[in-house]
Amino acid sequence: MRASTILYKVTKRLMDIVGSCIALVLFSPIILYIVIAIKLEDRGPVLYKQTRVGKDGQEFELWKFRSMVQGADKIKGELADQNEIEDGPMFKMKDDPRITKTGKFIRHHSLDEVPQFVNILKGDMSLVGPRPALPKEVAEYSERDKERLQVIPGLTGLWQVSGRSKLTFAQMVDLDLQYIGQRSISCDVRIIVKTFFQMFDPKDTGAY
Repeated sequence: MRASTILYKVTKRLMDIVGSCIALVLFSPIILYIVIAIKLEDRGPVLYKQTRVGKDGQEFELWKFRSMVQGADKIKGELADQNEIEDGPMFKMKDDPRITKTGKFIRHHSLDEVPQFVNILKGDMSLVGPRPALPKEVAEYSERDKERLQVIPGLTGLWQVSGRSKLTFAQMVDLDLQYIGQRSISCDVRIIVKTFFQMFDPKDTGAY
């Protein structure tokens, strides 16, 4: 079932809705644990809201479980010279001092992303698609990079199951454009299955 068909689009949206509802039910005990752990660690807000760029450049509010100390965005500027991604606008730092103990655990297993199932239900995101970028990242995009914005961004994607934090920005763009060019329901299912097993793979270092 190819991306050019109406049936593909309808099926993909149904997968997003049904998959997100099932995931929220299955993750409910873990959600409770995460909420308690975050509150016990520093009594700060449980959720973190951030503006991201979706399909056709439309901005939306993305939700995550907070995995960093309060005021982390203000500290980010002080760490700019330690950015491990040298070829693009993204910021990645393996031993980021802003990450809390609870945050390190939920990031390792990608559990900080669970609230994004709500974004998927709203239609801002899909289960599978390119990583939703920050507005300041998009402002630095080349014309080729902007091709990532042709489709709805995803909770997971080809980049995430192909090395994620180990890859350069250029490699991420290559994988996202590869996905866009060959996307199909069977492709989405394969990526979802790989993501599930990756979450519990002790060899996987998780995102950072």
